[in-house]
Amino acid sequence: MKILVANLGSTSFKYRLFDLPEKVGSNDGERELARGGVERIGAAESRVYATAGSTKLEAVRQVPDHAVALTAALEQLTAEGGPLKSVDEVAAVGFKAVHGGRVSGVVRVGPDVLAAMEEMAAVAPAHNPPYVKAMRLLGERLPAVPLVAAFETGFHATIPDRNALYAVPAEWVEKHLVRRWGFHGASHRFVATRLGELVPGAQPLRAVSCHLGGSSSVCWIRDGRSVGSSMGMSPQSGLPQNNRAGDFDPFALLHVAKQTGRGFEDLLVELSGKAGLAGMSGTSGDMRDLEEAAAAGSRRAQTAIDVYVASIRHWLGAGIVELGGLDAIAFAGGIGENSPLTRAAVLAGLEDLGIEIDSQANDAKAVTEREIGARTARVKVWVIPTNEELIVARQTRDLLADGPHAASHTHKRGG
Repeated sequence: MKILVANLGSTSFKYRLFDLPEKVGSNDGERELARGGVERIGAAESRVYATAGSTKLEAVRQVPDHAVALTAALEQLTAEGGPLKSVDEVAAVGFKAVHGGRVSGVVRVGPDVLAAMEEMAAVAPAHNPPYVKAMRLLGERLPAVPLVAAFETGFHATIPDRNALYAVPAEWVEKHLVRRWGFHGASHRFVATRLGELVPGAQPLRAVSCHLGGSSSVCWIRDGRSVGSSMGMSPQSGLPQNNRAGDFDPFALLHVAKQTGRGFEDLLVELSGKAGLAGMSGTSGDMRDLEEAAAAGSRRAQTAIDVYVASIRHWLGAGIVELGGLDAIAFAGGIGENSPLTRAAVLAGLEDLGIEIDSQANDAKAVTEREIGARTARVKVWVIPTNEELIVARQTRDLLADGPHAASHTHKRGG
C-alpha cells in the first residue's frame, strides 16, 4: 500500500512516499520510495523536486496553492523515472497534524476535523492555519484521495490527569480545553517503539525520550505509552525552543505590557518568534551556531546553552521520579542526533542514578541509530534518528483498514 505523507508550511510542501504491507501492524518490507516537495508556493515560479532512489527529478512551474503542489508532486512521481505508474496507486495522503483539541488520534479529514483545528489555531498559530487551508483545498479539488490527519496529541492521550492538568478552574479545562496536551507525538511514538525493540529485557520499560531540535520536548514513557510531556497547552511551551520562550510565567507578560505599553498580541509574537535560544544569545537559535560562538568566548551563547540543558535535565529528573526509576534514555531530533556536547551535558554527573555516557561512542561521527551509554551502566542510552513520517504512514494505513467511514474520535486521558 502506497501512502504519501505531507508536511506543510505556509509556502512550502514536503512529502515522503512509502510502500507499506497492507496488513495492520506489519512493519516487514516497509520501503521509502521517494521524498520531495515544492518550494515558494504562490510565487511566480516554484521549484518542484523529488528523489527516488538514485533518481533526482526537478522542475520549475507555477504553483498557486497546496492543492496544485500535491498535484505537481504526483505528476512528477508518475513521470518517466518516477516510482509510480499511476496516481491511482496512492491509497491516501497522511498529515502530521498538530492540534485538534477534543479531536485527536488518527482521523479521516472532514468538516468536523477542520473546525476542531480552527478552534485551536490560537495555540498552534504556526501549524494549524496552513494545514486547515491546505486540507480544505485538497479535499475540494482531489475528492477521490482519502486525507488522514494523525494528530501529535494522540500519543499523549494516556497521560494521567495528575500530569496533564494545570491548577486552573475546572471550567477552563472542560469548556476551553486548557491542559497539557503534549506534542511531537509521532517522534516520541517512534522512539518508544524502537526502545521496546532495543531494550527487550525491561518489563515494563521505563524510558525518557528527548526530542531535541528547532522545537524540543521531553516525554516520559512507561511500557510504550506516554505518561508525561514537557509541552503543555501549545507547542510554544516546555523547553526553550529555537526562537520560542518555552515555559513562562504569564504574570511576567502583564508586567512587561504595563512597563512598555505594548499589547499582549504584540508581546506574544515576540515570545514565539524572537525569544528562546535566539533571544537569549542575541544571535542564532541554531545549536551549531551557539556551540561555535560559545567556544569562541560568547557568554550569552553559553548561557543560552546552559539554560536549555538545565531545562532538559529538569524534565529528565522529574521523569525518573514519575516512572520510579529508569531503564533507557533516547535522543532524537536535529540536536539530539547531532550534538555530542548537548547529550554529554544533559547526562553529566548522573552516575549514581545508573546513567553514564561512553565518551568515545558519544563523540563518534555517525548518522545511524547507536548506543552511546557506558556498557557497565544500568540505564541504556541510545541515539535514535526519528522517523515521524513513517509513523504517520503506518497510522494512515491502519486507519484505512478500518473502512472508508472511519471517523474522528475524542481525546481521552488516563486516570
